[in-house]
Amino acid sequence: MTPTMAALVGGAGPDWEVRHVDVPTAGPGQLLVRVRAAGLNRADLSMLAGTYSAGATRRDTFTAGLELAGEVKAIGPGVDKIGVGDRVMGTTLGAFASLALVDHRHVVAVPGPLGWTDAAALPIGLTTEHDALVTQGRFTTGQRVLVVGATSGVGMIAVQLAKALGAALVVATTTSDAKAQALTAVGADVVVNTTSEDIAEIVNRATGGAGVDIVLDHVGGDLFAELFAATRIRGIIVNIGRLAGPRSTINLDQLSFRRLRVQGTTFSIRTAEERGEVAAALVPVVLPAVADGRIRPVVDSVFPFEEAQRAADRMRSNQAVGKIVIEMPSTDAYEEDR
Repeated sequence: MTPTMAALVGGAGPDWEVRHVDVPTAGPGQLLVRVRAAGLNRADLSMLAGTYSAGATRRDTFTAGLELAGEVKAIGPGVDKIGVGDRVMGTTLGAFASLALVDHRHVVAVPGPLGWTDAAALPIGLTTEHDALVTQGRFTTGQRVLVVGATSGVGMIAVQLAKALGAALVVATTTSDAKAQALTAVGADVVVNTTSEDIAEIVNRATGGAGVDIVLDHVGGDLFAELFAATRIRGIIVNIGRLAGPRSTINLDQLSFRRLRVQGTTFSIRTAEERGEVAAALVPVVLPAVADGRIRPVVDSVFPFEEAQRAADRMRSNQAVGKIVIEMPSTDAYEEDR
């Protein structure tokens, strides 16, 4: 009998369905990972709604989830630096299942004694923000960074990452005064409520009128146009997310007179090799910062596998501060069925 496992399946209706699906087999370059916990992301809800335009989108049913932590159960041909039993965290389509196939290039070792819930809250945040800040934004020690939309799971990682890498000043934005303290707690030097405060005015006051060197924008929409006046001459604005929508009307005079560079970024259409390079870039500096506590996951809430729909509703409410994590079933179908 073919072994099966529990999984959250999308594409068959407006919500995920719990189904038993066949356990996959690790092919060349792949790992079979026993998923202990999985992070929930906005992209998961977009895929469920059929509005996500990534290369991973499928028209038929699919095992949901993009981010996981767990231990390696089996390895495919061509994998020689990771062994069975290793604790890993990483990204793959199909993370909301008892077991998941993962490209071995898309995982990193779980730092030290970090628990499964905390580990599952990190992979997408670390890869997204390090790539945006360092690779795309060309960050150097001593620069000033503005994180727009900072109370999301990835935004709070961005604040900590900038501080851990030596930012002289980190400004973080929120749309709620109630969430401001959470940003201060993870290292933000200045917090701006963009619903009641002028972002450029506060940033320029904090920087002596110069503006920040790098902006990491997770919001887009109308607010995007306001970021130009908060950025120094020859500064860099990296758009990562578009929570407020993909359209914005910008002032081209500000863009030109300040000689700004605007950079867009996404992982959805990058090759597997490119995503592997992004994961590998975490190893020298970022993972040690997680291990020693300079970067820590901020978990808003944890839901059992059976209550995944409640986790989705929590994300839709926009009340979360930090990451929402789903714990996988304690039963290991793979071991039982074999």
